[in-house]
Amino acid sequence: MHGDQRPYPVVMVTLDEEEIPIFAREHELPEDIPSLSREPAVLALVQREIDRANEKYAQVEQVKKFVILDHDLSQATGELTPTLKVKRNVVNERYADLFDALYAS
Repeated sequence: MHGDQRPYPVVMVTLDEEEIPIFAREHELPEDIPSLSREPAVLALVQREIDRANEKYAQVEQVKKFVILDHDLSQATGELTPTLKVKRNVVNERYADLFDALYAS
């Protein structure tokens, strides 16, 4: 989630590599993550889940836009700690253009 000093929260999503292939097979979609990250049915699935989560929050706290990454965050790329926590500074810097695009559109 990103939104500090911004007009509303946005979120960057990664797909669960164990669960999304099941959804893909059920919907006769390709099973590779890069393809699924752009697939309209997957975008709709993620939007439904975000909408459901948003119901628990005040309007100002709700996620307004999202993007699905075509890969997972990892330790090897320096985006996760050894305990698999997100290194926010690294992610914010590395994906700054992506976050800016969410606010620009």
